[in-house]
Amino acid sequence: MTQPARVPDSITLPELTVRGVIVGALITVVFTASNVFLGLKVGLTFSSAIPAAVISMSVLRMFRDANILENNMVQTQASAAGTLSAVIFILPALVMMGHWQGFPFWQTLGICAAGGMLGVMFTIPLRHIMVVQSELPYPEGVAAAEILRVGSGGAEAADSSAGAPARPGSTGMADILTGAGLAAAVSFAANGLRVLGDGVSLWFSAGAAVFRLPMGFSMALLGAGYLIGIVAGLAMLTGLVIAWGVAVPVLTALGSMPADQSLADYATGIWSSQVRFIGAGVIGVGAVWTLATLFMPMMRGIKASFAAFGRRGAAAGQEAPRTQRDLSARWISLVTLVLVAILVATFAVFLRAEPVSAGMVGTLVAYSVAFAFIFGFLVAAACGYMAGLVGSSTSPISGVGIVAIVLVSLLMLGLERGAGLLGSPQGVQLAIALAIFTTSAVVAVASISNDNLQDLKTGWLVGATPWRQQVALLIGCVVGAAVISPVLDLLYNAYGFADALPRPGMDASQALSAPQATLMLAIAQGIFTHQLNWTMILIGMAVGLGLIAVDQVLKRTCRVARLPVLAVGIGMYLPPTVSAPLVAGAVLAWLLERALRRRAARAGQPHEQYAELANRRGTLLASGLIVGESLVGVLMAAIIGATGSDAPLAVAGEGFAGAASWLGLAVFAGVAVLFYQRTLAAAGRRP
Repeated sequence: MTQPARVPDSITLPELTVRGVIVGALITVVFTASNVFLGLKVGLTFSSAIPAAVISMSVLRMFRDANILENNMVQTQASAAGTLSAVIFILPALVMMGHWQGFPFWQTLGICAAGGMLGVMFTIPLRHIMVVQSELPYPEGVAAAEILRVGSGGAEAADSSAGAPARPGSTGMADILTGAGLAAAVSFAANGLRVLGDGVSLWFSAGAAVFRLPMGFSMALLGAGYLIGIVAGLAMLTGLVIAWGVAVPVLTALGSMPADQSLADYATGIWSSQVRFIGAGVIGVGAVWTLATLFMPMMRGIKASFAAFGRRGAAAGQEAPRTQRDLSARWISLVTLVLVAILVATFAVFLRAEPVSAGMVGTLVAYSVAFAFIFGFLVAAACGYMAGLVGSSTSPISGVGIVAIVLVSLLMLGLERGAGLLGSPQGVQLAIALAIFTTSAVVAVASISNDNLQDLKTGWLVGATPWRQQVALLIGCVVGAAVISPVLDLLYNAYGFADALPRPGMDASQALSAPQATLMLAIAQGIFTHQLNWTMILIGMAVGLGLIAVDQVLKRTCRVARLPVLAVGIGMYLPPTVSAPLVAGAVLAWLLERALRRRAARAGQPHEQYAELANRRGTLLASGLIVGESLVGVLMAAIIGATGSDAPLAVAGEGFAGAASWLGLAVFAGVAVLFYQRTLAAAGRRP
């Protein structure tokens, strides 16, 4: 990849502008809504840095005085807000358990904004050692910098120093719009008109054992699978095979199917009540293993970073170069204190209507805020390191959430002896709700820490001013947090969540699965009620340990094949019609990579140079697929909410379902072929 042009320290350009903040806020609404929908549907979010940079350049290039640093600020703000939507991995659990009937705006805003902004504060001292001096790859950060360089013109710095306007290149907006248009049309035909199916499954049995061959036709998942790549895709396929090729057949063979149940209902019930907990055990082990392997390098990085930050603070009398100026220690301390105060107020409001004494409320607030602050700080460093190592999109935020919900639930159990909190069913429900709310703050910290250093890496590569970028991150957190509550309310009232439908008579098959929130609620309820399915979780933990051993062997003996444990667990836990198209997208990425290598060899060119534009186009098309389907999902939610009907635009009845499934498969395959051809067509061109 070509090293991006860098604006030198001696040049000062407009960066954090009013128009940039407005553009960033508008982009924020789009990507936050897209990520919330995708996360609730399949348990995955995508990094919005690259598509945000492309959209920003397409808009700001209409102004002659726009520059690469202003574009960088817009993508920084928008990507932070899109990343904050990861709180949907836990927050919907409050609605699922009946503690909330919707998503109160001010409480949601407070927990998301304060948690996200703390994530910014916690990672500022890590910037110098982890971004400037580190050799961590920061894949999305480097890619976003390259997109900014290509779109703004390679000679940006030289042109600006001479006072001439930038020479913008092709931004790639057409590729995003192509992907979004395709996905929007297919999604509207499937979920609006109901003339295309959204999945198909083949069921068969061997004796008493039940097997399933699933496939989903989601364009967003095809794009997400392309972005996660073949290693994670094959790991998810492994999880899918373990779940539906081993665990479900064995458990159905050992059981007895009720006479009044179909084959599909019986096997799905076994998967939901037992096999998913095996996946939860695998995910838990994978999360702990990931954090453990990173603990020592993380601690060394934190120590070195704070030492360097202290030296820079002591030398504040000497003016630092523009590209080395972070927010000062004084501002970091002041903002952090304000954010802690906001957290205290938010938790107090959360507990205000509960039947507990004022003293007990104070104790619970103190424990919750202390846990969110201390554990959040440790998680911030870990997530920043993991994002630099493997990228934001593949960093295990949901795994961090699982560890947090277990720890905070055990902390709440410790309060029982001194306060008798769990002496009544109401107390148990309160403890579960508070554990979920506290974990939401931790996930907000983790998600922004996961994104923050990627954005600061982009800024370092293009020559941005760090303190301005950090302000943009704070603005992005506030704007994103303000969007999350209305979008969650809209989607919940239109589709409902797993086991939580807002109105009687709703179609449960259309409910958003919210897999992580469902899992974390089950874990918290199991811990407090002592009814957790420990047998299956322990089996999953054993499977996870075995997979870690296999992965370590592959690491030493094979340069290509790996088996990331978290991805295997997610493949077991997600609905199979979700995992399957993700795998298809990953295989599509692998086929394209092989084709590009063959073409590069025939052309006698280095693969990276030959495939540069093709890989960029593939990333933008995939991002467009995600955005297009997600926005149609949000639009349909608004229509459903306004009409009160589950299928207000349907033109096909239930009798067309079989034909719609095969039509859906044909369209899915056609889009995959079109994606392949359009991406390959960009190979070998000069940027």
